[in-house]
Amino acid sequence: MSATPATDTFSRFVDVLASTLDDHEVTGDALASRVHLTRYHFDRVVAATAGEPPLAFRRRILLERAAYRLLVTGRTILELASEAGYSSHEAFTRAFTRAYGRTPSEWRRRPSRFQIAAPSRVHFHPPGSLRVPAQRKVTAMDLINRMVDHHVWLVRELLSRADRLSDDVLDTPIEISVEGLDDEPTLRSQLSRLVGQLAMWNAAIAGHEYDFTIEEGESVAGMRTRLAEAGPAFVQNVNAIVTEGRLDETFVDAICDPPEVFTYGGMIAHVLTFAAHRRTLVCGSLIDAGISDLGAGDPMRWVAEPA
Repeated sequence: MSATPATDTFSRFVDVLASTLDDHEVTGDALASRVHLTRYHFDRVVAATAGEPPLAFRRRILLERAAYRLLVTGRTILELASEAGYSSHEAFTRAFTRAYGRTPSEWRRRPSRFQIAAPSRVHFHPPGSLRVPAQRKVTAMDLINRMVDHHVWLVRELLSRADRLSDDVLDTPIEISVEGLDDEPTLRSQLSRLVGQLAMWNAAIAGHEYDFTIEEGESVAGMRTRLAEAGPAFVQNVNAIVTEGRLDETFVDAICDPPEVFTYGGMIAHVLTFAAHRRTLVCGSLIDAGISDLGAGDPMRWVAEPA
């Protein structure tokens, strides 16, 4: 379902519907008003987009919820009928039987898929929301690129916050760490390694050397300067590797002593794995220092947003 004015209206309708499922006094006029349309245009837009009129759409979602609750709760048929907006056991049973081919009692004993076929593919999603089909197909390649984009963006944001802190705070030891990874970590050392990791792998891919001494006592300003070059370069490298289907291709990392052979896919997985650990330590240290707007740096919403 690609984004158009009609689908935007439909998305608003779905949001309103989700918030009013238990308001059985809500009318079609009220729903139309909530999405800022006349009732006539509201009915036409939703029916054209969803393949069913708004109130029929709502009744179907409520029946799906009732069917789900038949499975997972001990509520009586009458209780479920009331929750679905029906005034009597009989009316609910007739509607349920038309939709599922069996009475509620029979369906509870021999349940099947609780989603009712619908052109829009929007269904009740347990425990209490609606599931809307994605507007675009996200591939594994898209996901890798988005995760790398998020990583570089977050490191940039972490550095901008760290720039407000004193040297004492930057150099305070981080007490929670993983043995064998980054001895005696501090906020400064973790930030420098996050930037250095990108620069190091850019160098390895290009067959160049990397000077680790630059990370010793590096200033935040210096890190930001390096990230401005290393971040976009790493993103570009990953995009090229993914687009060209070279994740299983190997390269020689001459920075290792002795040199080692890695796959590009393994390298990307390595970067994101260890970077996630370091970012978490940095986010926690920033929170301890009173800077909490980035939270834990969770990529969940970032990855879900269109690029």
